[in-house]
Formats: sequence, structure tokens, C-alpha cells
Amino acid sequence: MAVSPAVTTLCENPNEVFLDVAKLLLTYADNILRYPNEEKYRSIRIGNPTFSTKLLPIKGAVECLFEMGFEEAETHLVFPKSASVEQLKLIRESIAAERDQRLSGGHPAQPAAQPTATAVAASASASAPESSAAAPSQPVSPPAHQPSSLVDMISSESSMSFFVTLQSNFQHVMLYESPELQQKARCCIPHQELSSAAQHKLKEAREADPECKLGIEDFLVLELLRWFKQDFFSWVDCLPCSSCGGSTQNSGSLSPSNDDLCWGAQRVENHFCQSCQFSTRFPRYNNPEKLLETRRGRCGEWANCFTLCCRALGLEARYIWDSTDHVWTEVYSVSQRRWLHCDSCENVCDKPLLYEVGWGKKLAYILAFSKEQVVDVTWRYSCKHPEVLTRRTRVQEAWLLHTINSLNASRQQSLSPDKKKELTERLLVELVEFISPKTPKPGELGGRNSGSMAWRIARGETREPDTGTQTVGFVFTPTEKEKSDQLLHVRYSATKDQYFRVSSGSEIIQSWDQCVWRKESVFRKVENDWQMVYIARTEGSSMGRISWKFDFAPAGMKIKSVSIMASSQTFHSGNVCWHLQSDQITTEFPGDGKMQSFASLCGSTELIVTAELSGGEGETSWQHTQLFRQSLKETEESSFEIIINLQDA
Repeated sequence: MAVSPAVTTLCENPNEVFLDVAKLLLTYADNILRYPNEEKYRSIRIGNPTFSTKLLPIKGAVECLFEMGFEEAETHLVFPKSASVEQLKLIRESIAAERDQRLSGGHPAQPAAQPTATAVAASASASAPESSAAAPSQPVSPPAHQPSSLVDMISSESSMSFFVTLQSNFQHVMLYESPELQQKARCCIPHQELSSAAQHKLKEAREADPECKLGIEDFLVLELLRWFKQDFFSWVDCLPCSSCGGSTQNSGSLSPSNDDLCWGAQRVENHFCQSCQFSTRFPRYNNPEKLLETRRGRCGEWANCFTLCCRALGLEARYIWDSTDHVWTEVYSVSQRRWLHCDSCENVCDKPLLYEVGWGKKLAYILAFSKEQVVDVTWRYSCKHPEVLTRRTRVQEAWLLHTINSLNASRQQSLSPDKKKELTERLLVELVEFISPKTPKPGELGGRNSGSMAWRIARGETREPDTGTQTVGFVFTPTEKEKSDQLLHVRYSATKDQYFRVSSGSEIIQSWDQCVWRKESVFRKVENDWQMVYIARTEGSSMGRISWKFDFAPAGMKIKSVSIMASSQTFHSGNVCWHLQSDQITTEFPGDGKMQSFASLCGSTELIVTAELSGGEGETSWQHTQLFRQSLKETEESSFEIIINLQDA
């Protein structure tokens, strides 16, 4: 009898197929167990021909790897050192037992009973945006009428990686269907109170408008959103210090414990207190059962737990994954015969253009996952369809369509003809909705509300509609001390994320953007895995700009000389252009990390320092232009410095 959902699915394959893929899976597992310190055995390249042809198309095979503890990376599946070896052994022994039974002439095992919430929880392990969906879904063979087209189109590593992402989310939503887990959620929700409020508001709406087409579920989801945001879940930027209660900073990662791994927290943030030198652990739990207890997190945790709560109240809900790093929920309105956008982080409903128009996101792929189907819903969330199409370069459109159809056909095998017909009719209604781009509503024009201002600015989600620029910027003007000393000297450390105004008594200003005059499509990126930090373009943007302004006219002074050091790095075809602009001239200079002097700016009363980031290749082009790249261990080095000697005007 299989002990996991993945092995149960694997057992459904024909005998010959099962034995072939079991041999491969056991080899992967045994290599890790025999050579635990050999890195080469802990990584499987998605583009490897053996993986792509003998394992990827087989139902249940990739699921088994995820349940063993493998995680999705860009081009590989990786078994991290923090993964549970006991879990690996458990899945390995289950596969081996089934193989031995078949080889000895026994009958294939029947599918196991529906696993409990705890059993399913143990299998959740894959990564997703902001700690979203966890375990993978069923790898499926191409439909019978397309024996090779899908496999041919999965030839690139990018499409294989995308395929694994689809599976991860499609399997994860099955957690929400556990009766035990739904019951746990209902115990947390004031169902009667929310239902009464919904009934009351429905009555008021119908009294005000006898033609009102809304139903009770429409008002129930509004009440659920309000309660979830205001009373139940809390946002985490940095946790308060668990020792002294003071403020902390995110200082990289810690190793997950066995308990963390059990609840799908492959990543644990280190929230470090500078005052008492204590580290507070913040496991990024992926399992909604655990989130009912912790009741905190960022958008991944919010959408994960909220979608479960919707299902617990009998609402038809699906989990929405956005390739630009956000997740939310959709709820089906029976009365309106359409899916409603619901973002629990923002407490908003039916404002699908919020992200593109309000937050300034450069959308590409948005996919909806329910217990019964996957749907590409990108077009609901965009009013700029031609622009979005130019960014959909990760996989072939035909491949995506065939893959989604295959996943849906596999998941819907056991559904009744009536249910299949209902799903088809709903999908047709959606497709008609997608044809014509919407016009933004007033509630979709604002920036993001959830998270700290620094976090929102860093993600580029505070912008006004159709602009990537701050409306009010910072301008350096001389302090009394700087006027007296005729010197303005500023340094910026990317590692500390601090400006040091050396010429003004070493004043410290926190956060990279607080001294910026203008910025467009840039954010500060911290790579905890590589222990590096830098400023880069926001994902999907073709151009990023950032500038700093110095104005000496109000102080009755002008520039005598300027010395500046700025560091930038480019990769592939990425390009960074630095220039100085005064009220007289514009001068380019290299961002090579060396101090350079510019006497030609003498006499100017204003100076603007600007960096423009462009170019790069592929979907990671945003990473190919980096400003102030610095190791998190280099705490004393400056990555940007400007010294301006002044004189009376």
C-alpha cells in the first residue's frame, strides 16, 4: 500500500512504465544516501535527456522527487542539505516495496485511501513566489492524439522548469480539499457572524436596488476578506525581537529544523536584533494547516491560508500564481457567473487591474489553480494585452496551451460528464471576457497597501498609474556645517543600506531610496543564497533609471569641484550608463568603482547624478545590470560616494 500521494499516483502507471521509472527514482535516492557529501548527486538538471524523456512525462514521477525533498531551482531540481533524509528514505522504501511486489509476480497495489491533512502536509516542499504553493502535481503524458508534440515542445529547460512550476501549484491546491483541514479552518472562522453580516448587506442591497443580481456568496466573500485582513492574519516585514522586543532586520537565512520542513518551510529568515544580538527565526511556512496557527506572513502565506478559508466555507476558490512574484485568490460568483479577483493582503475584491495599473507590474503569466483545472487568466489582469504578449517569452504559447489541456484532462478523468460540461461552459465565459481589455476603475489606480513602505518601494509597487517615477524626490542642499566647511560629502553602503552624510557630522539615513531624487523600475535585491546585494531593474522592465540631485543655489553657493565613485556591473549584453548633469553641461563617466574628479563642473549651482540600466538577455535580463553590487559581508566598504567642494556664488 502506497504511503504518499505521489507514490499512489506512480502506481497507476502500467507495469512496464512503473518499473522503468522506479529504477530511475531509486537510483536518484540511493546515490544521495550512499554519497551524502557529493554535490553532483544532489542535483538533477531539468534539461538532462534521461530526466526529460524517461521521468518528466510519467504520471507521479516528478511528484515523488518533490516528496523525497527535492526543490525547484531555475534549471535544476536540487536536494538541499537541509532536506529530511528520513523523508527521502520513506518515499524510497515505498517505491522499492511496490517494485519488489511487481517483480515477484504480485498484483500492482491499489490506489491508497485519501491521505490525511498531516500526511499531505509532510509532502509539501517546492518553492514559489513569496513562499506560495508547495508540492508538485501529476506529471502527465501527452494526450493520446498528440503522441509526441508535447514532449517535443518540452525540450527546452525553460519550458521544463515552467512545467514543474505548473505541477507544483496544481498539486498544492489539493491540500485545500482535505475535510479535516477545512474543519480546522472553520473552527477559526466566525462563520455565523460573517454569514449574518452578509445576509444583512444583501438585504440592504436588494432594498436599494430591486434589480440587484448579487448573491449571498458575493457578500460572504467580502465579509471574509474584511475579517481575514482586520482580525485574523498579520503582515510580517521583520518580526519583533523575541528576546528584547526591539526591532530587527532581515539578515539572511537560517537552517530549517525538522519541524519547519514538516510544514513546508524550506526557507527560514534570520530577523536579527542589533541591540541584543539575538536572532529571531521566521520560517516561511507553505502549509495552510500551520498558517492557521501562526496567522502571519507575506503575500504567499496570506493567499495560501485565505484560499483554504474560502474552501472551508464552501466557496469555490482557486489559487492565483503571478510570474512577477505575487499570489492571490479568485472566488466564483454563482449569481454573476464569473470569477472574482480577491486579494486578502489588500482587502480588495473584483479589482483585477490593480497590479498592472495601480502597482505598475509588468505582467507576463498569471495562472489559476483549482482542484479541477488550471486556467491561464493573464488577460483578466491586463488592459495592455499587446504589451503583455511581448513579455511572454518563457515558453511557446502552443506548448502552454497543450500542457494546460493535458494537466486538466488528467485531473478531470474521474469527473462526471455534467461536471465536465459545467467547467467547459465556465471556461468559455472566461475566454469571452478576456477578448476585450477592461478600463481601469478608480479602486484599481492606487499603489500597494500591504507591507512596509520600504518593502513596497523596493518592489516598485507604490507608483502612480502609468509612471515609474516618484512624484516627490529628495534633494541634497547644504546644511549650516556644510556651508561653513564648503564641503558636501556623502557615501552609500549597499550592504548596510545606509547613506552616511560625512560632511554633516556623519548623519546616517536609512534605506537606498530615501535620498533618491527620481527612480523608475528599480529596486534593491538581496540574494541571501549568494550573500550579495545590489540595485537592479524590476523584472520585466526594459529600462531602469535612478538619480540623485544636489542644489546649492538656495544656500548661495556653487560647485568648485566634484569627485565621484560609483560601482556597477553588467552581464551578457546588459548596459549601465552613468552621467553627471549640471546647469551647464552633461558628462558621462564609468561606474568602475574608482574615484574620478570633474573640474569642468566648476561654477554650476546644481548637479544631478543619473544611472540608466538597460539590455540583458532572456527572462533574467533584469539581473544583467546591477548597481552597487556588494557582498553582505563587506560591511565597511562604500559602493557610491560623492565629494563636492563648494564656493560662494
